Amino acid sequence: MNKQDILILYQYNQWANAKILNTAANVTQDQYLTPASFPHGGLRGTLVHALFAEWIWRNRWVGTSPTKRLKPEDFPTFESLRTRWADEEKALMSFVDGLTDEKLVSKFSYKSTEGTPYERILWHAMAHLVNHGTQHRTEAAAILTDLGHSPGDIDMIYFLIDMK
Repeated sequence: MNKQDILILYQYNQWANAKILNTAANVTQDQYLTPASFPHGGLRGTLVHALFAEWIWRNRWVGTSPTKRLKPEDFPTFESLRTRWADEEKALMSFVDGLTDEKLVSKFSYKSTEGTPYERILWHAMAHLVNHGTQHRTEAAAILTDLGHSPGDIDMIYFLIDMK
């Protein structure tokens, strides 16, 4: 994995997140809060989980191991979530922009929220995060579609077509 490859993955991640968030902006407050049978609950729980993953992994990559999780209750409105996500996206893309090929293949250490220590290769964890986001964006897309607000295709190939 090299910097150009990881940059494309993270640009895709940004594009796909935007499609989900732009669509989610159309739901009512009740729809945002409505429970669902997905692993992280309804739309709010699913989006908060995806945001949490981006936040905690970026923190781990810069040497901080947060011990707390972001919780759905931290985001009572969609706008509160969207504002926080915009801030996180800036920090995440700044991190990605500052990478080198050498840094991508280096190891980093962190602790889980439970305190368990781990060591990983940076690009492996970074690829994991995009893949993780794909799963939860898909869940959010299913919830949004059920609410009558499909985000459309969020596959990477459509991002690549849009890039041209």
